[in-house]
Amino acid sequence: MMTFIDYQKFVTQLNDWNHAYHVLNTPLVSDSEYDTEFRQLQSIEHENPDWLIPESPTQRVGDIVNSAFKKITHDVKMLSLSNVFSIDETIDFFVKAAKELAIPLAELDIFSESKLDGLAISLRYENGFLRYAATRGDGQIGEDVTHNIKTIQSIPLKLNAENPPKILDVRGEVFMIKAIFEQLNHLAQVQNSRLFVNPRNAAAGTIRQLNPKITAERALQFIPYGMGAYSGEIAFSRHSEILAYLVKLGFKSNQNNHNFSANKMAFEQDYQRMEILRESLPMEIDGIVYKIDSLNLQGKLGFISRSPKWAVARKFPAQIMITTLLDVDFQVGRTGVLTPVARLEPVFVGGVTVSNATLHNMDEIERLNLCIGDKVEIHRAGDVIPKIVKVVSEGKARQTIVMPDQCPVCNSRVKRIENQAAFRCSGGLACGAQIAERIKYYASRNCMNIRQLGSKVIEILCEKNVLTSVAGIYRLQRNDITNLEGQGEKNATKILAAIEASKKTEFSTFLAALGIPEVGESGAKNLARYFKVLEKLRAAEIEALVQVPDVGEITAGNVRAFFDDATNNQLVDDLLATGVTWDAHKIVEDLQPLTGETWVLTGTLNSPRNEIKVKLEQLGAKVSGSVSAKTTVVLVGEAAGSKLTQAEKFGVKILNEAQFLELMKSYEN
Repeated sequence: MMTFIDYQKFVTQLNDWNHAYHVLNTPLVSDSEYDTEFRQLQSIEHENPDWLIPESPTQRVGDIVNSAFKKITHDVKMLSLSNVFSIDETIDFFVKAAKELAIPLAELDIFSESKLDGLAISLRYENGFLRYAATRGDGQIGEDVTHNIKTIQSIPLKLNAENPPKILDVRGEVFMIKAIFEQLNHLAQVQNSRLFVNPRNAAAGTIRQLNPKITAERALQFIPYGMGAYSGEIAFSRHSEILAYLVKLGFKSNQNNHNFSANKMAFEQDYQRMEILRESLPMEIDGIVYKIDSLNLQGKLGFISRSPKWAVARKFPAQIMITTLLDVDFQVGRTGVLTPVARLEPVFVGGVTVSNATLHNMDEIERLNLCIGDKVEIHRAGDVIPKIVKVVSEGKARQTIVMPDQCPVCNSRVKRIENQAAFRCSGGLACGAQIAERIKYYASRNCMNIRQLGSKVIEILCEKNVLTSVAGIYRLQRNDITNLEGQGEKNATKILAAIEASKKTEFSTFLAALGIPEVGESGAKNLARYFKVLEKLRAAEIEALVQVPDVGEITAGNVRAFFDDATNNQLVDDLLATGVTWDAHKIVEDLQPLTGETWVLTGTLNSPRNEIKVKLEQLGAKVSGSVSAKTTVVLVGEAAGSKLTQAEKFGVKILNEAQFLELMKSYEN
């Protein structure tokens, strides 16, 4: 008679077989034998449901997700990499790093790893068990995709360790191998359904399936490239040690990783090796990631903006194809600027069918000596953005590309912006294209965050003349939405509730949402802190505006021009009349208590990082991703690493979370 201990051994055996097959590529049993044992396990668990343990292979395919994906805040931000496209740019990147570290370039030990072309994922393990999985998202907040991640056989549900870390975030790439991608698209062709454009697109779409059984059928794979939050006994000194540790825990290794000392020849030889190897690999790669292997040196260099100063991706050159320029359209943006867009004979470039390409402006067209009918060379710069690089041969009946005198949307006069290459529609808010784009911008996540009011809904409402201004958002009626195809009562309720909720905002958010050129989220905060009252800002002359931190003459001129325009002022008044408001008491007459301070967060914190960041910024502080001598305070949580070491080195003030919360209470009194 089988006991619970026997059942646990049975689970371990099947997991060992899975690991050997999917991670080590060395099957221990035949497929039929595995299937027989798997069915027996299912039978045992059916008869003894109280025995079921999380690491059982039967738990890899769960139930269909009932609703949209939940949001998950990353304890340690998921950063992006800077890109370089040549050997000189690669060398320059690491020469700069060596100079900052005050060491010779040759002393940098470089870790090279092929850049998998997939979807970045963070896996959270707690006490050895997979707790959840999340996409990168915006780097701070991702989507919960645990149900689908569990279907990936190369991701262990339980870590292979006797004393697993209390907390471990494994960062890596989910990808689809080329053979599976080809099978998937062949099936789509047979079924006359939509094709995926490339394996990366297929992997991303698969991870977002609401039915994990479909995800399981597509046999995605996962390879780690690093760690996020970590609370364990093992200390690491090198990035390569982290990856070796992850392999011991049961993860698949990237077979093309290796170390070398930094010098131009070594970088070039490594690049040439991978460029040759690229086509023979079972998965798509779009470049090579070079990292300084020493974690100590990584900590000293820190980060700039959203990318590390110790790692860079050298992308493979854009793939090149030749096609014909069929026509040029002119699109009108939110600020009225007309952008020429090339309409091309469709051509497959770098795994994507390209039929459009940006031409930036008329100066670019003149530089290329480009005419309609020409044969042109198309690059996908960085394997992403289609671009016309040059004219290969002139067409027999070349047609000159001319900027229209009148806006293609509203027929208003088109004028060239002084001292710029850009042309702008003079219609302003009378232009339907500008109205739609302004409304989209106003409702976007980084502005008023009316997320339920999507771009397509806005476009349709504008086309039907239901929405004719930004303020019109707040005058929408239920039947305006339910009358649209595909928009029922439930959606209408959600949209109207989101619109109503957006009325209560903050001064800086409102300013950012107005779409004043060059005034983004940061600039709006600076203007709000400086002027505190809308009417003072509306009346401010350029001399006063340039006194605002980080506001130069161009931005100041844009602000003054915006409020000098009667239509814009009427829009602001209309928005306030609909009930848009903010708490004026939040903007105090004196400087905020943390104005001028720079804070850094590190380690695992109990409070969500984004909430802490927002609170600090509301109090006037700047939140940075790296520690320097100019840092004011470092807030440390559990498992704080190199940033804590850096803080101690520079003599920066260090607070734990309890001390931070006490400080926050003092500002509330």
